[in-house]
Amino acid sequence: MAAGGRASGRPAKKKGPSKGTGGQGRRGLEGKGSTPPAEMRHWYKDKARTERIAREERGGRRPAPTRQRRSEDAPEFIGGRNPVLEALLAGVPANALYVAQRIDNDDRVRDSIKIAAERGIALLESSRDKLDRLTEGAVHQGIVLQIPAYDYAHPSELVELAQDAAEVPLVVALDGVTDPRNLGAIARSATAFGAHGLLIPSRRAAGVTGGAWKTSAGTLANLRVARAANLTAALREYRDAGLFVVGLDGESTTDIGDADLLTEPLVVVVGSEGKGLSRLVREQCDVLVRIPMQAAAESLNAGVAAGVALYEVARHRRR
Repeated sequence: MAAGGRASGRPAKKKGPSKGTGGQGRRGLEGKGSTPPAEMRHWYKDKARTERIAREERGGRRPAPTRQRRSEDAPEFIGGRNPVLEALLAGVPANALYVAQRIDNDDRVRDSIKIAAERGIALLESSRDKLDRLTEGAVHQGIVLQIPAYDYAHPSELVELAQDAAEVPLVVALDGVTDPRNLGAIARSATAFGAHGLLIPSRRAAGVTGGAWKTSAGTLANLRVARAANLTAALREYRDAGLFVVGLDGESTTDIGDADLLTEPLVVVVGSEGKGLSRLVREQCDVLVRIPMQAAAESLNAGVAAGVALYEVARHRRR
């Protein structure tokens, strides 16, 4: 026998078929499904919070969510350490002061909390997510002031205020002014130069919002704002009550300083920077006047124009 070996005398045993896996191996190859979106992963909230805090420290803004229509009696919110402190110092009416949990205190936060406590304003600790929702994505730096919905006057009340004070009525009407900051700036000028109130349309116009309060530097607390469903009809009623309507129009040939109605009971109408006065409002004006300026400047924004016009009215009335 080859190699000197000795055979066992028994035939070689064949290997039989192995047992199957029952499909387990095949299922393992199928994967675990689609990758979950970021917001479903355990680390997402911490990462989003870190990015939001870093963005606020840089002073940046994130894209604001879709703005939903507010009801007329909904409160307004002012966010940011400087704006909140300025609003409290100016005496802006407020219902509550929201402060973020674990906020980094500085002098502005401490002063805001102190003033709110002295005025009896509710102090509420809140999450940053809630502050994001209240301010609709604006940078709030961990502190938000809630102010109540403004209680608008009736247009006739503005004339009654002047009569009660034994003064010649002076009302400022806004036609097409949609920026709350312009409304706030005009309120500041109106208070400075002795106007008895502002008249605004109820639709397609800026209202007394948090932005208007901030820009007015608190003067809205001392100046009444009336709202009219139809501005043209309200101006007509003012004319029937004995007031003259003067409209600011850059195309007029009459300078405001040359108008002879400024010492009379007056409504000064300010239009939007882009479109100016609307046709129907223009038709209700007794006179259209312009603010003389250099040709290089085509127009002034509504806030500046109102300030110049009201100064001129006050100057004529002091003569």
